[in-house]
Amino acid sequence: MTNAETCRRIRENISRVVVGKEASVERLLVALLADGHVLIEDVPGLGKTLVAKSLAWSLNATFKRVQCTPDLLPADITGFSVYNQQTGRFELRYGPVMTHVLLVDEINRAIPRTQSSLLESMAERQVTIDGQTLTLQRPFLVIATQNPIELEGTFPLPEAQLDRFLLKIRMGYPDKAEEVEILRRFQFGDPLEDLLPVVTVDQVTSIQEAVRRVHVAPSVLDYIGEIGGATRAGGVFRYGASPRGTLGLMRAGQALALLRDRSYVLPDDIKSLAPCVLSHRLILTEEERLRGDDPGRLLEELLDRVPVPAVEAGDQAAS
Repeated sequence: MTNAETCRRIRENISRVVVGKEASVERLLVALLADGHVLIEDVPGLGKTLVAKSLAWSLNATFKRVQCTPDLLPADITGFSVYNQQTGRFELRYGPVMTHVLLVDEINRAIPRTQSSLLESMAERQVTIDGQTLTLQRPFLVIATQNPIELEGTFPLPEAQLDRFLLKIRMGYPDKAEEVEILRRFQFGDPLEDLLPVVTVDQVTSIQEAVRRVHVAPSVLDYIGEIGGATRAGGVFRYGASPRGTLGLMRAGQALALLRDRSYVLPDDIKSLAPCVLSHRLILTEEERLRGDDPGRLLEELLDRVPVPAVEAGDQAAS
């Protein structure tokens, strides 16, 4: 079975529970295979938790969920040491971060100190508890959510934290046909309870390694560089995408190519992914911010102005 066929099995399995949302599921898989993390910004009740659980169940992976509140402490996520009177020793109590898939619900309701406790685990795949550094399991995927409404009592994520997320996506409302199918599917029970795994976590880590071998032609690398430079050339953006952002765009493009059963990245892969990879990393000028403009929309206008390179036959054959 090829890597693309394995990924297709995961998507089909998730679709047994999740109605529609094919684009969102594909983006989640892109983040997983590119060894990144996802920030989902949308209103409550659209199935964010359901998608995360369905993904974890399909991978036979461990799943933990953290509901963020202002009184949530860093140790509630990372873990802490407890003194055992019987043994006379301190024992580690692992936090929910010791898992494969971690859902951090309403991350913007946690205080900045707690938000920053995720930085080490997300960036370095390790966590430090009372001076002891522990390596996290692989794969490790953080799916964080935030509510764009009800902003009272929230703490906006700082740019350094946003930059740790490979993708920022929105799921959106279902159309009428999808909503009727949701009602029908959940009328007599929860299909998630009957969902069985279709792959193993070892298969996922193997695919993650294969993603890095997907060919990226020099012309596509140059295209990514042009996009990054265009965001930093002044105009509507005060601060453009960092090299971490363009590297993430390349890695996401490799993951998307593998998902679509290709051994090479197309410029269209890069262009389609750029809004969800780069928009949350861009900071508008004061004028654009006061105007209430959206970085994603302005980025799409910028992408239309950056010439898309033609893919030579030799570029594909090089893979």
